[in-house]
Amino acid sequence: MRVLYPFIAVLALVAIAFLGVKVAGLQYLFGVVFPYLAFAMFVGGFIAKVLGWAKSPVPFRIPTTCGQANSLKFIEQNKLDCPSTFWGVTGRMLLEVFLFRSLFRNTKAEIHDGPKLVYGSSKYLWLFGLLFHYSFLVIVIRHMRLFVGHVPGFLHTLEAGDALFQVGAPLLYQSDIIFVLAATFLFLRRLINANVRYISLPADYFPLFLILAIGITGILMRYVLRVDVVNIKQLAVGLATFSPVIHGEIGTVFFIHVFLVCTLMAYFPFSKLMHMGGVWMSPTRNMANNSRMVRHINPWNDPNIKPHSYADYEDEFREFMTGANIPVEKE
Repeated sequence: MRVLYPFIAVLALVAIAFLGVKVAGLQYLFGVVFPYLAFAMFVGGFIAKVLGWAKSPVPFRIPTTCGQANSLKFIEQNKLDCPSTFWGVTGRMLLEVFLFRSLFRNTKAEIHDGPKLVYGSSKYLWLFGLLFHYSFLVIVIRHMRLFVGHVPGFLHTLEAGDALFQVGAPLLYQSDIIFVLAATFLFLRRLINANVRYISLPADYFPLFLILAIGITGILMRYVLRVDVVNIKQLAVGLATFSPVIHGEIGTVFFIHVFLVCTLMAYFPFSKLMHMGGVWMSPTRNMANNSRMVRHINPWNDPNIKPHSYADYEDEFREFMTGANIPVEKE
């Protein structure tokens, strides 16, 4: 049921768009109104989430570390896994965001005969995760050509590199194939791996089905079904300049694709997909491990409450501590 319900929900979205455009003739609603609403929800929700995280007090230094901290001079510090400076944290964050460094270090644990606990490499998840995110990025950037009158030179270069291995006409983009294959792998991993399947919820499957549906409808538009690219370009430029116009018969699959994209944008700030913004706000990643060098004051401390040192504590309970044979510093 955790897999079936999200799948049915995505099919329902496809059906809503198909019936709304093909039967009810609501092209303007699905081509103009929904994109503006989805974009507003995406931007507003994203900003609200980030501001909420930024306002949350962090009372202690809680960076996740897996290396030697800054200690004595003759002990070498691991400056990326246990950074104690701003530049160390910056290097760690850049490697995490752009290369998924912590995922690359991921290992799997299995129980073999004996019983014996065996650790092994799990680089495949890092590889497919990296392929998925970067192919998604390339596709999003490539779509910018629809929203501008004059296509910048770097987009031509990006498209040429993406279609380096030309197959037929129109050009076959490698990012399209990699995107669908990587998303399919991430879905099958949740379905086949018993441990991952056990902790997976409908909220984990829904965005995968939604993203796969977006990719499949996009591929259908480009390579299988006919759509009016000129009218699509005119509508996209109109959306970007706040003067949208829909001319002629664009194609039902285009509106299905747009509606699925709008759903993803509106859903994004309220889902686990917000890790895109959350990774920058995570105190376990963005804080330096310098507790031994800098004194950190808890912002939640009540100024009316006086500190109670151990010496004061011992003075207060010395008699009871001595009676219970608990060592005290002062007799």
